[in-house]
Amino acid sequence: MKNRTVINIAEVANRTLSLEAAAVSDLRQYINSDFEQAVELIARCAGRLVVSGIGKSAIIGQKIVATLNSTGTPAIFMHAADAIHGDLGMIQEDDIILCISKSGNSPEIKVLVPLVKSFGNKLIGMVGNMDSFLARESDLVLNTTVSQEACPNNLAPTTSTTAQLAMGDALAVCLIEWHGFTAADFAKFHPGGTLGKKLYLKVGDLSRLHKAPQVQRTSSLKEIIVTISSGMLGVTAVLESDEQLAGIITDGDLRRMLEKGIPAESVIAENIMSTHPKTIQEDELAINALEKMREHDITQLLVLRDKRYIGIIHLHDLIREGII
Repeated sequence: MKNRTVINIAEVANRTLSLEAAAVSDLRQYINSDFEQAVELIARCAGRLVVSGIGKSAIIGQKIVATLNSTGTPAIFMHAADAIHGDLGMIQEDDIILCISKSGNSPEIKVLVPLVKSFGNKLIGMVGNMDSFLARESDLVLNTTVSQEACPNNLAPTTSTTAQLAMGDALAVCLIEWHGFTAADFAKFHPGGTLGKKLYLKVGDLSRLHKAPQVQRTSSLKEIIVTISSGMLGVTAVLESDEQLAGIITDGDLRRMLEKGIPAESVIAENIMSTHPKTIQEDELAINALEKMREHDITQLLVLRDKRYIGIIHLHDLIREGII
């Protein structure tokens, strides 16, 4: 077993990040007419973007496909090695091909490219060698040339795959803006998990899980306590005789009343309510409720349908759904 070489870990890590950051920054010089035409070609494509590659480039290709699909650009991955053993059948007439390779000269690429071109599909090459077979044969070239790998032997794909990934992100973000892809569109493709909930979960979806505790202006202290206790939210709305919202009473209001020594038998709701409760409409996003609670340093909001009180959303609802 070899003796372990003593290294300065922080120094190596920082050098790696510096090299990769510089490589990504250098890509800006390659945002040229070919890149612009590639964005337009994909944006107007009636089919899908078929992304192919081999080795580490194949892994980057799969990530690019995932990003494109999740942001409204139909894409599929086709491994370059599998393509010549039957997977070429997935290519349809209106598809565009994006082939990713650092060297642009791997045997699989040299076999794949002529076959794709024989189908008549447009070929975009993402390549780190502008003198390569892939660069010469592509209709459009996305240049991802890097000066060196972060690997100390200049062998393991590190800087080069980072550059490919960044170029793919640049392509995807241009397509997002081209199509006017919004957060609402994004939510359609991300219904699961915390991210999805932040984008689609509405205040009304959570408030309807509770009863809507309420008392009248003239309700007695006993009625108020029973209503707050049964609702288990530490709060009740106070309504006018015409059902319009008049105010709010929290368990904190009850404690403050007791601390002041006010005779309990004479207390009615309007004596202790706050007259300007914080509210939110039922069709707003739950994440907006969280922002409003944080802004006012409170734990609940009264939920309205237009001007009518319909319930309460509590901080615990947001915690339970993983919004926080």
